[in-house]
Amino acid sequence: MSAPPDPLESVFNRAFAGLSQGLKRFTPELTLQEVGTIISVSTGIARVSGLPSVGFDELVKFPGDVFGIAFNVDENEIGVVLLGEYWHLHAGDEVQRTGRVMDVAVGDGLLGRVIDPLGRSLDGNGPVAASQRLPIERPAAPIMDRAPVTVPLQTGLKVIDALIPIGRGQRELILGDRQTGKTAIAIDTILNQRGKDILCVYCAIGQRGSAIAKAVATFREKDAMDYTVVVVTEGNDPPGLAYIAPYAASSIAESFMETGRDVLIVYDDLTHHARAYRELSLLLRRPPGREAFPGDIFYIHSRLLERATHLRKELGGGSLTALPIIETEAQNISAYIPTNLISITDGQIYLSPSLFELGILPAVDVGKSVSRVGGKAQRSAYRAVAGDLKLAYSQFEELESFARFGARLDEDNRKIIEHGRRIRACLKQPEFAPVSVAEQIAVLLALTAELFDDVPLDRMTDAEQAVCKAAAEIPAEVSERLDTADKLSDEDRETIINISHQAIKAFSPDPEQEAEKQPGLEAKSEPKPEPEIKPEAGKEVKPKPKAGQKEKG
Repeated sequence: MSAPPDPLESVFNRAFAGLSQGLKRFTPELTLQEVGTIISVSTGIARVSGLPSVGFDELVKFPGDVFGIAFNVDENEIGVVLLGEYWHLHAGDEVQRTGRVMDVAVGDGLLGRVIDPLGRSLDGNGPVAASQRLPIERPAAPIMDRAPVTVPLQTGLKVIDALIPIGRGQRELILGDRQTGKTAIAIDTILNQRGKDILCVYCAIGQRGSAIAKAVATFREKDAMDYTVVVVTEGNDPPGLAYIAPYAASSIAESFMETGRDVLIVYDDLTHHARAYRELSLLLRRPPGREAFPGDIFYIHSRLLERATHLRKELGGGSLTALPIIETEAQNISAYIPTNLISITDGQIYLSPSLFELGILPAVDVGKSVSRVGGKAQRSAYRAVAGDLKLAYSQFEELESFARFGARLDEDNRKIIEHGRRIRACLKQPEFAPVSVAEQIAVLLALTAELFDDVPLDRMTDAEQAVCKAAAEIPAEVSERLDTADKLSDEDRETIINISHQAIKAFSPDPEQEAEKQPGLEAKSEPKPEPEIKPEAGKEVKPKPKAGQKEKG
């Protein structure tokens, strides 16, 4: 009788039989891989030989998981922009092609995260969860895929929403000198999007680490990180990272827009971006032009901002609104980069250092600021009051500068100046305190109805706050119409003005108190004593006859 086969032996036999069949089916293939060599390494760039088939903007890999972008493709060498720390790279190190362009992780997993342009997490909350990646350089939407800008984007700032309105899909430039509040306007706009179903992308380009940390802390304090993505490059990062940062942020924003959502993106600021590109171009021996910038400096910003648009309903109806920030030097808005951005964008918000020094915040110069598209998207309730308000404010600014020379003004001009001072006081607004639409309309209608003109300037802040609180008493059906494109009816206007009038009444001075301050007004019925007439030398003065007596001839 034969012994039964060992079950373990049969298992091994089956396993080896499967391996042998797999080896028979496998046919080894040889694959060619291009490998180059580093010639030299400079600040943020490397020169590489070899890689004859590399393409423009292709991603190449260096030792230590450092990547770079092929920027100059010459006959015998390529110039590569490095996207990471390069201190360990040396001449002679190997460089490999990747066969792909630079891309970035996109999707809802990025909301609430702080990342760098390569998609790496900077907030200590682990790796970013993303199921899709998009190239950072993408063509802008064709003209036939775009729709007109018809819906406003509320910033929560009265001076902008009323006088320089922004629409969803618009590009509005924010420019001004250093330390004039440019970033504060952008952050206030992001904070005001809470609960409005608008996603935000904040792109910090070459900023100080402390400034970025302060902005992120503000977002977290105001619960704005739930709908915000922060893309960060610090001032000590390689210039290549600062160069690709706005393009990576735009791809993240476009991924949301293409799903039919409204997105706001802030580039803070493109001055550092232009300087980083100038540094890379000069290191790569590209010919310099005006202010040492390369000839295509206009193109790098135009192709970036052209990606902001409003898509047609057939494509989801999403929108991407861009707020690029530019820093001017000594109020020179006619410099090279500011004029480039002014011509690319759909309007600009100019911040004046002189207004900032006077404590008029936000320091928006209404005369030099304009919105070329947002006026079509502005709510009808704003349009009903904004035209008169801007005209009155412009008249006030001209008269105020004229009155500084000591000119005597008549009563009408004095009223214009007093009314303008109330307008300027109402347009002031503290930081991180956005105002709702109903509150803004109540304040602006009270201004146009001259209800604030009797309020002393030192009590204007309290009177304005009282009007904002009283705006909660506006009937619900009237408040709903304020958020639509419907025109403001005369009944709605009277309702809002009456509510504002009741709130302001407590701050208007009492006529009796005014009479006490001006003694000449309290005794109008009493006859004034006649002045004593002193006789001149050599003349005799006759006494004036009393009432009821005739003068003797």
